[in-house]
Amino acid sequence: MNKALSGKQKIAYAAGMMGWSIMTNIIIVMLPYFYLPPSNSGLSPLVPQLLLFGAFNLLSIIAASGRLIDAVYDPFIASVSDRSTNPKGRRFPIMKWAILPAVVFCCLVFHPWVKGESVNNAWWLTAVLAGFFISVTTYIIPYNALLAELTNTAEEKVKLSTLQQVGFVLGMILGALINNFADLIQSGFHVASRFEALQYTIIALSVFSGLVMILPILFINEREYVNSKPSHIPLLAAIKSTFRNSNFKYYLISDFTYYTALSIMSSGLLYFVTVLLGLPDSDGGKFMGLMVLLSLLFYPFINYGSKRFGKKKLVLFAFGILSLIFVTIFFLGKLPFAPANQMYILVVFASFPLAALGILPNAILADIAQKDTIESGENHEGMFFAVKYLFVKLGQTIGIAVFAMLTIYGKDPGNDYGLRLNGIVGFSLCIVALLFFSRFKEER
Repeated sequence: MNKALSGKQKIAYAAGMMGWSIMTNIIIVMLPYFYLPPSNSGLSPLVPQLLLFGAFNLLSIIAASGRLIDAVYDPFIASVSDRSTNPKGRRFPIMKWAILPAVVFCCLVFHPWVKGESVNNAWWLTAVLAGFFISVTTYIIPYNALLAELTNTAEEKVKLSTLQQVGFVLGMILGALINNFADLIQSGFHVASRFEALQYTIIALSVFSGLVMILPILFINEREYVNSKPSHIPLLAAIKSTFRNSNFKYYLISDFTYYTALSIMSSGLLYFVTVLLGLPDSDGGKFMGLMVLLSLLFYPFINYGSKRFGKKKLVLFAFGILSLIFVTIFFLGKLPFAPANQMYILVVFASFPLAALGILPNAILADIAQKDTIESGENHEGMFFAVKYLFVKLGQTIGIAVFAMLTIYGKDPGNDYGLRLNGIVGFSLCIVALLFFSRFKEER
């Protein structure tokens, strides 16, 4: 049995997720807004609104292309980590080399080659996005494999996953507050350009992310807390073995559709606030922060409810609520409430799904991976999380691409139908997630 982590070490582990979350949420929230801003944002477009194949705009193609390399790289880095014989451990020695490149590439994403609308920015963005995705993958795949290895029981997994989710949602808050921080930089440092204020903010947040991503490596000695042996399964065989697990397939499809829907919501947040409701862009961060803080109130219930009712019922209930939230997005600005109150309604109802779908899926997957390890005798937890995060990132990419594609049908005040269509797409995705996860067989 593994040696138990101290409270300080658990917080250090969760800090790694916060750093990863900040940078990935910067990309998800700001990429469409920065490169194809609405007309009332004070920013200028940086890539042309070109149509490819009659439906896909240039930004949606760029967002997807960076992940093509990442799609091949995900299982590769998982296999390298699972099969590692490094005397210092299988995970941390790989993770530490990913931090600096992730910080650098995150900053470069928001430093376009040309300060104006140009196809050259599209080529530049494709290259730096690929570098960013590969860097954060090198960190997060080994990191998440440790969730199964640092815990001994299902209850411990839920508790550590809860702390991990706290790190994730704190990262979401900081990522969503970029415009608020940019306001402070403009007023406090007399920066005239909104464009430059956003760049300075992203640099500062990226550096901070890198610093907190180091904390798990500094505070946890992997060899002291993890009793694992290298996997001897070749790469392709390890991938196939995960898909032979029927429970994992149902989990994977529902998780993929959820993250696609979540990415649509995150990408559209600033547009929903400024275009559909006519509120300032800085309100986006405030609403996101409030939603996350409210979600924290549900954490004790999620921990209790997962033991009392089972994880599956809570996940299905969360998918149901989330589907109704997307229906509400379609009608934003047309409901019989003040604009701010419409957003408050969304925030209150979204807080439970954010808590449940943040904590439980990783704990469920850790159970699946650990059960498979016991039955097969092979330690390839990293491969389960690699396949999961491959589909998570594909979902995030498709979400950004779908959102960018739908802006063709309207993204400005008075011409907003494309933004409203995201509500219909998100609703459909949540129903698909609910239906597939209903077939998941939970062992109590």
